[in-house]
Amino acid sequence: MPKVPKDRHERTDLAIGGAGFAGLALAIALRQGLGESFAVTVADPALAATPSKDPRASAIAAAARRLFETIGIWDAVAGEAQPMLDMVITDSKLDDAVRPTFLSFGGEVEEGEPFAHMVENRHLIDALVAKAKELGVDLRADSVSGFENTPNAIDMRLGSETISARLLVGADGAKSKIREQAGIATHGWNYDQSAIVCTVAHERDHHGRAEEHFLPAGPFAILPLRGKRSSIVWTETAREAERIVALPDTEFHDELEKRFGLHLGDIEVSGPRRAFPLGLFTARSFIAERLALIGDAAHIIHPIAGQGLNMGLRDVAALAEALADAARLGLDIGAADVLERYQRWRRFDTMTMGVATDGLNRLFSNSSDVLRLARDLGLGVVERLPALKHMFIREAAGFTGDVPKLLRGEAL
Repeated sequence: MPKVPKDRHERTDLAIGGAGFAGLALAIALRQGLGESFAVTVADPALAATPSKDPRASAIAAAARRLFETIGIWDAVAGEAQPMLDMVITDSKLDDAVRPTFLSFGGEVEEGEPFAHMVENRHLIDALVAKAKELGVDLRADSVSGFENTPNAIDMRLGSETISARLLVGADGAKSKIREQAGIATHGWNYDQSAIVCTVAHERDHHGRAEEHFLPAGPFAILPLRGKRSSIVWTETAREAERIVALPDTEFHDELEKRFGLHLGDIEVSGPRRAFPLGLFTARSFIAERLALIGDAAHIIHPIAGQGLNMGLRDVAALAEALADAARLGLDIGAADVLERYQRWRRFDTMTMGVATDGLNRLFSNSSDVLRLARDLGLGVVERLPALKHMFIREAAGFTGDVPKLLRGEAL
């Protein structure tokens, strides 16, 4: 681990490495909850590139939307957010002439509250950065290059500066350098799959309908965006995904249309197309001495249920509540018992979701006719049981288990 010089140039209460959704949301929530006297620093080289150019889009579950409402972000992106009003699930082979719907979900968890919205990442990141600046969060376009513990603090190097904090939070993504420097191992595995992600413009209106086609190589999701556009999350074997992404535009279009279909008329890819390797990984611990991990730094799951970003925001809500409660009692926010409360709150839920998404991927991403019959029978049973469907919707929306205040729409 790189050593940090002993001279301390600055002090802060909380330092966060990583300015993605999770890192910025945590900074904003704690700054609002604990006031201007609580100093927060967020460090990420990506802060040098504004506005965001991230071409991807994310599904924001209802509980996560409540968090964004509570911290004053949602109004800034609501005009760009597309509610999911309906969702249908099919199970077929690629060349099947008909894709029968085996399961459908209405889009509301409560009256007038959709279970999710689709938002383009760039709008959300820009809104989070603007709110953080408004609240006086110290934003640094640097990475945490090293850190070491002292008796009552953690000292870290940001560029040419040294900062001392009571707690360091690693929110720096799946390949977290902070996690690596802390010596926290991960357990899990790579899938022999990649997700092809792109945005598609289409001739007809989607009317807020999301679709998930289970194909032998993996799920093909069509997720509605504002206007006559949809975000595509298309799972293939790693080798096939690499081949498809490298195709000329016309051939890529042909492969896409085979899976997308013609129900929304002519389609056209707008923006870049990229492939991301898929895996299931969980940090062996979410905490260390004066350190906590959140978001992708703590866990990676398969996108089959669209819960990756939402899991990270559950981390944010739980950690923010644990830290705010400790600070108001005059306790050390970096103390082991405070961090252990966060880990207990989040670890079981994370492991449960990881097992569930792994099981779904293994069940649906294969060409076995026997398994296909079994799963289609199962989907048919769920389709006929409204109470069970409602339970699944509430789970996807983030309203089951011990839900932190922010996800209930309550301020810290």
